[in-house]
Amino acid sequence: MGGPMRTAIRVSVPATSANLGVGFDCLGIALDLRAVFAFELADELRIEGCDEHLAGSDNLVWASYCESCSKLGRDPLPLHIVIDSPIPITGGLGSSSACVIAGIIAAQALIGDGFDRAGTLAEAIEIEGHPDNVAPALLGGLVSSCVTDEKTLAIPHAISSVFQYVAMAPSYGVRTAEARRTLPRTYPLETIVIQMGRYATLIDALGTGNASLLGIACHDLIHEPYRSKLIPDYGILKTCSLDNGAAAFTISGSGSAMLAICEGRDRAEAVAEAVHGLMPDLWLQLLPVDTRGTIVEVTR
Repeated sequence: MGGPMRTAIRVSVPATSANLGVGFDCLGIALDLRAVFAFELADELRIEGCDEHLAGSDNLVWASYCESCSKLGRDPLPLHIVIDSPIPITGGLGSSSACVIAGIIAAQALIGDGFDRAGTLAEAIEIEGHPDNVAPALLGGLVSSCVTDEKTLAIPHAISSVFQYVAMAPSYGVRTAEARRTLPRTYPLETIVIQMGRYATLIDALGTGNASLLGIACHDLIHEPYRSKLIPDYGILKTCSLDNGAAAFTISGSGSAMLAICEGRDRAEAVAEAVHGLMPDLWLQLLPVDTRGTIVEVTR
C-alpha cells in the first residue's frame, strides 16, 4: 500500500469466537459477520456509529490509532471515523479486537507507510493482552497461537465448511477481568493432560468435519466450568442446542456470548429455531466461518 498519500480508508474485520472450548487463550475462529470502519483525515476528531458516551477520545478505535501512531513516532492526525458494526458489544464475539485492529491499521495506512499485517498482529496482541481473537480476525479461518520469548506465532489450520455456527448473546455482559478472576491459579496435572488431548482432537475434528469427535473434543475442563456460573442462561441454552442437534456448545471467549457448532445448515437452522423459541429476545445469528480475515481498502 505504498504510493501517494492516502487520506481515507475502509477496514472490514470479521467477528471472532475464542477458545472453542479447550483452546483457552490460544485458539479462535473468524465468523462471517463484519464490522466496517471508515476513516478519513479531518480537521477535528469525529466518531459516528456508536453510543454518544463512546464517541470521545477514549473510544477504543481512536485510542488504538493513537497508540499505534506513537509507536510510529508520529503525531496522530484528527480523523472522521464511521463505525458500522453488527457485532454485539456485550462480549465474546471479538468486538474489541475488531476496534483495536481497525485503529492500528488506520495509523499504518494514513500516518505510516501502509498496512503491515504482521505488525498489526503484534500491536493488537499487546493492546488486547492475548492473541485468540486478533489472530483469526486478521487472518480469517481457524487460527492457533504459540507464544515464544520473542513473539507470538499465528498458525492457520484447515477448517471444514461442513460446520455452521449459531452465535447467541444475552443482553448482559461478562467483564473479562471478572471472568479471569473466577479461574483457579493451578490445575491438577491429570486435568492438563486430558485438556491437551482434547485440544489436539479439536483441531483434527474441525479440519476434517468430524462432528462426533468434535462433541468429545470441545468438553473443556479449564475455564468453562467456572465461567459458566457468570452466564445465567448458559445451562438452558446448552441443553436446548444439544437436544436439537448441535455437535458442540461452548462459551465464546469469556462470554456472555455462546456458540453452538452444528453439522450442516439444516441442523444449525433447527438449533437457531429452537433457541429463538426458548428465548425470543436473545441476539442470534447463524454464521459460516470467515476465511478472508481483515480487508483494507483505500478509498481516497
